[in-house]
Amino acid sequence: MRTPYPLPASLGERFSVQDSAAVGVSRGRLHRRDLEIPFRGVRAKRVNTDLSGLDPFARQAAERRVRAWQYAPRLRHGQFVSHESAVALRGGPLPLVWTVTDEGDDAPADGLALPVHISTLGDGAVVRAAGVRGHRADPRFARALETSGIQIASSPTMWAQLGAWNIIDLVALGDFLCRVHRPGYGRLEAGRSPFTTIDELRATVAAGRWGHVRRLREALDLIREDSWSPRESRLRLHIIFAGMPEPLLNHDVYDDHGRFVGCVDLAYPDRKIAIEYHGVLHSRQYAADVERIAALRAAGWTVIEVTSASRTDVVLARIRHALRG
Repeated sequence: MRTPYPLPASLGERFSVQDSAAVGVSRGRLHRRDLEIPFRGVRAKRVNTDLSGLDPFARQAAERRVRAWQYAPRLRHGQFVSHESAVALRGGPLPLVWTVTDEGDDAPADGLALPVHISTLGDGAVVRAAGVRGHRADPRFARALETSGIQIASSPTMWAQLGAWNIIDLVALGDFLCRVHRPGYGRLEAGRSPFTTIDELRATVAAGRWGHVRRLREALDLIREDSWSPRESRLRLHIIFAGMPEPLLNHDVYDDHGRFVGCVDLAYPDRKIAIEYHGVLHSRQYAADVERIAALRAAGWTVIEVTSASRTDVVLARIRHALRG
């Protein structure tokens, strides 16, 4: 079989059938093996991307991003990527979506089966297409911004659209969007602007009629500016919901001589209690963490270490015991 002739560079990695016709691409060329049809009226260059090495959260997010970008050529005036699809494009934390397998077991859903969320402002037609979940957005309070050539819900709009999420996932996303990159020893990107602010989220929620508004208001009061990861956000909320005092986030510790000891994920400085969450460790990071935790303990701190395998109830019991000590 002959190699398909090259497509005009102006079409990019994904394009509408209408745009391809405008630059002289034949209908037959659109059905060659180097192109796929992610949505009706759209073609995308076929790329073999192996996502099998990613954890389920990262895999679903990556697949959501791919699908949103593939739909982009179909966007019309007044339409924008929204809800979970917008979160994926922003790089924010998403709850894992589960499905039931043929064997009756629960398993993370194939991200390619998750819908692309597209909102339409005002009275325009709501998108109805296979693989798409269409929404209507009120232009009086919903906003979209152009990012890398695609219209995406603004951060406050995106967050307010997700009131159906549980409170922990809502707060984790809010923490991500509102993180302030403060200066400090070894901190990267100090001064970088957050995606939005708590005040902007609050103003957006107050301005419109959003679904699950009570949950949005409850989440607003729990969002903080100093969480560096969704796992920190979730652990902080479990601590609060268990009735314990709220810990500080990413607290810099210095010894009695004023020397920097380390930055603690969650901390009770007055009690010298540190809670450290270990993600997937490579050898260099593991060695650095061992040294930092040893330094904290030498400075008189109690360090509670947490991993993805730790049971929440056990971790909370350890924290409660340390606070009573």
